[in-house]
Amino acid sequence: QVQLVESGGGLVQVGGSLRLSCAASVNIFGINVMGWYRQAPGKQRELVATITRGGSTDYADSVKGRFTISRDNAKNTVDLQMNSLKPEDTAVYYCNAKYGTTWSPLVSWGQGTQVTVSS
Repeated sequence: QVQLVESGGGLVQVGGSLRLSCAASVNIFGINVMGWYRQAPGKQRELVATITRGGSTDYADSVKGRFTISRDNAKNTVDLQMNSLKPEDTAVYYCNAKYGTTWSPLVSWGQGTQVTVSS
């Protein structure tokens, strides 16, 4: 089981920036997809951004142009650079890893890190 630990959350004002980092317990080179999800109070967890082993990225429409996901296979980390933050970005952000095989897919989640954007 891959262990994931997030860091970098905190309190920031509207328009500010934060950089989240997710450290994996294993070499992430072989992990198919890594991503960031978020969950605001009273809402379902939603996809924020993903990045594949090949480097392809995907973003939720609400964060396109403001957030950038990147992965560093040498450091076994996946980062989320968040710019131009809005109050609606306030949520607990979770790192996610999808690995394993087609016949035995596996998923790991981090414990989450709180991001609060104040207006």
